[in-house]
Amino acid sequence: MSSIRTLPVRAACTTIYAKCIRGAYPFRFLSTSSAKQSRSIQPTRPFPSTLSYIRQSRSYATKSSADEIIEQIQEQYATARDEFEIATEETEKKSVYAADDRAAAREELDALKALYGQALQGSDAEEVRTRVGQRIRELDSAILALEKKALED
Repeated sequence: MSSIRTLPVRAACTTIYAKCIRGAYPFRFLSTSSAKQSRSIQPTRPFPSTLSYIRQSRSYATKSSADEIIEQIQEQYATARDEFEIATEETEKKSVYAADDRAAAREELDALKALYGQALQGSDAEEVRTRVGQRIRELDSAILALEKKALED
């Protein structure tokens, strides 16, 4: 592939590009009495390279003491949620297994609430409450509504 630009223009573009990539810009003019020095451009770096700053300040997240408790609660929540979904499907179909599935969902919810109650006794109670409390209350009210619907039918 050939270029319309002349060789000196292409070389100048490459040089400017290389300086930009290496971080030689921004340039600052030096004000001296010498004509030779006043025409020269000197690169300055007022701040350290951003990349090296990011490498120096990077830290990895560590688990807090509440994270292990919350992981256990989330696993139990997932189990209770699955049982609730199965019970909902069976109740809508008015299946023979609907009552047993609702009972299984209630058992899993009770286990979840017991685990949550133990977590609220610990030192990380506020963090546990803010991170998982709302979901537990929503699941509890959903199971109550499902049981109420089953009694009405």
